[in-house]
Amino acid sequence: QVQLVESGGGLVQAGGSLRLSCSASGGTFSRYAMGWFRQAPGKEREFVAGISRSGGSTAYADSVKGRFTISRDNAKNTVYLQMNSLKPEDTAVHYCARRPAGMIQEGTSEKDYISWGQGTQVTVSS
Repeated sequence: QVQLVESGGGLVQAGGSLRLSCSASGGTFSRYAMGWFRQAPGKEREFVAGISRSGGSTAYADSVKGRFTISRDNAKNTVYLQMNSLKPEDTAVHYCARRPAGMIQEGTSEKDYISWGQGTQVTVSS
């Protein structure tokens, strides 16, 4: 069974940067399109970014376009989320997720993903 473990969260001032990592184990990482989601207190979990199996295609929520970059290293079984120009409204628990094997493209909906990490907290102070 594929396990996903996020890291890299923390406390940062507005305008700062963080890089989240998600390491996968127990499967063939290159078979899975991956995504990042987040959930703020009192809100539903929302899509942040997605990346295809090869890394050649990406998708972003409008709220993070131009500020966040998703990437992956299939040799290291890791997907990343580089977050720049952070805002207080980016404060949330951030989760990585994988799509079923065989799905080439990234998905933008929670229902597109079948496995989730435990999440890492990102807090942006004003």
